[in-house]
Amino acid sequence: MSSWDVIIAGAGLAGIATALELRERRASVLVLERGEAGREASSAAAGMLAATDPETPLALRAMALQSADIYPGFVEKLERSAGIEVDFRRQGTLVLGEKLPPANYRRLAPEQLQRIEAGVQVQGLPAFLVEEDSVDPVLLMRAAIRAAELAGIEIRTKITVQQMHWTGNQVEVTTDKGALSAQSAVNCMGAWSGDPVRPRKGQMLYLEPAKAGVLQHVVRAPEAYIVPRSSGKILVGTTVEDVGFDKSVRPETIQGMHHAAIRYVPELAAANVTETWAGLRPGTPDDLPLIGPTSERNVFLASGLFRNGILLAPLAAKVTADLVMGRQPEIDISAFAPARFAANRT
Repeated sequence: MSSWDVIIAGAGLAGIATALELRERRASVLVLERGEAGREASSAAAGMLAATDPETPLALRAMALQSADIYPGFVEKLERSAGIEVDFRRQGTLVLGEKLPPANYRRLAPEQLQRIEAGVQVQGLPAFLVEEDSVDPVLLMRAAIRAAELAGIEIRTKITVQQMHWTGNQVEVTTDKGALSAQSAVNCMGAWSGDPVRPRKGQMLYLEPAKAGVLQHVVRAPEAYIVPRSSGKILVGTTVEDVGFDKSVRPETIQGMHHAAIRYVPELAAANVTETWAGLRPGTPDDLPLIGPTSERNVFLASGLFRNGILLAPLAAKVTADLVMGRQPEIDISAFAPARFAANRT
């Protein structure tokens, strides 16, 4: 039975980023994925890097800000390694209707909004500008996978991890295609990570405007968020639904989100819906991640990133790699300890 330094279960952005971080530290890494690499929550996300969103739990805000700070370097390294651009946009976000805005939210007068984003209608709501970035998760995931392959990381797809268990001198990873072994293992399986992680469904759509330049900034409004891509497409999302592993797309939900987008960007009334999909975010009972050691020796968990998976992936990868290598992470992750949930399993 072949053995690696580390086996990672889950080929989403968190899993691949962790594999890359460990490979930089000269570890041999195998990544296992139950489906196709990068085709679950990571590629289904909107790609907003909303580090100062007031909805982010207080205990998570420092990590969110730090991950946002290192994101430009993370993107640059991936693009350089893979030769794939990921549409990293730094135009900022317009937030409409926020009642208790953070200190870094700058209130816009009507003439200021007209000057920077004439196509947005605030519908009587206060408008704020915040320096936030966005990225295309599909392109980001494609670049991450390519970078991993070029770095010598083996990625095996269509293989389901069933258990990670310390045997006394190594971790045995049981799968539906046999057993594998490593010195350490990391569960990055997202919504499939096991208790207490639960799927939180989000439905989204892409619009194709009739003309270019309809929108430059991300717009976060009460009923929807609207995310422009450099290709001209505009993403609209999203719902948060507790419906198990149901990934179906409901036409009435898509229509409702399209109408919400039109309410704030009227020019989108003429835009065609070109794509619809649903993703399953990995949620936890307290909306905080699960990052740290499990009850099994040398088995670690990096999951439960919920709505911030794309944003948190670079820093979560560094923290997880530190733990695997026996080093103390530079940030305090005590609030994210898997042990806080008695029902946790590996």
